[in-house]
Amino acid sequence: MKKIYLMLAAALMTAGIMSAQDINAVTEIYNQGAGEIQLGNMEAALGHFENALSQAEALGDEGAEIAANCKNTIPALMLSIAKDQIKADNYDGALDQLAKTIEKAKAYENAEVLADAEELVPQVNMQKGNNLIKVKDFAGAVAVFEQIVAADSTNAMAALRLGQSYMATGKTAEAENAYLLAARQGQDDQAYKQLSNMYVKQAAAALKAKKYADAIEAADKSNSYKENATAYKVAGTAASQAQKNAEAITYLEKYLELSPNAKDAVQMKYTIAATAQTMGDKAKAKEYYQMIVSDPKFGPTAQEMLKTL
Repeated sequence: MKKIYLMLAAALMTAGIMSAQDINAVTEIYNQGAGEIQLGNMEAALGHFENALSQAEALGDEGAEIAANCKNTIPALMLSIAKDQIKADNYDGALDQLAKTIEKAKAYENAEVLADAEELVPQVNMQKGNNLIKVKDFAGAVAVFEQIVAADSTNAMAALRLGQSYMATGKTAEAENAYLLAARQGQDDQAYKQLSNMYVKQAAAALKAKKYADAIEAADKSNSYKENATAYKVAGTAASQAQKNAEAITYLEKYLELSPNAKDAVQMKYTIAATAQTMGDKAKAKEYYQMIVSDPKFGPTAQEMLKTL
């Protein structure tokens, strides 16, 4: 029996020595990870802490403290790596790393890192989308901003960028919906300005194609969002070409009201005068001819017309 006791004691001593060696080895790995952090080598540090965690958990209670420290550190390291990728404009890599960070922070119950990582995701997506617009990858930008808006419909800036991206791909209806969403979330000034510009471009294209009714309709829609001098000019020109003289005068007068110093202001005044004369509105014709009598180009004709009125 005494021999058996001696053998058991020897086994326990051996186990104690091995346990001490194991915890020392884990501690050394942990310290190596801490050293890599000091050097700024986050990827290497992460590898050491993951290795230390695995070995510490295998030691049970003896490795519990080191395991807990590793679980606190690992999500923070992963977040730091994601931030480095953001700085390097590696948005896809950063988003992938943030997804892993969020998963790990949840598993290790690191609320602080979880909150920071979740907050960064839409910010990185915004940066990615803005960069895609910058390089004119509008289809890619649409996909990114759709994702952001789907996750948070109150993100007014993302809705605004989505509208811009849709507009650039020729999807007018979708662009209008996105801009109106942005307007409802507080970006009304910019959204209405973009909508006005979008429709004035449509109006100009329709005028060029001699689709005068379409030009007037698009110009009116432009002005419904934000008054636009160019929209009034396009509408006035289209109405004149369509022989809608009264409408033409109204539009062109609004154009001059918004843009009195336009380079073609004299020409527009002449057009109004001539149109009014055609309609038999002598008073308006005289009014506008008198405005341009001193102009070297249109003045002589205006003086002649005044004599006939």
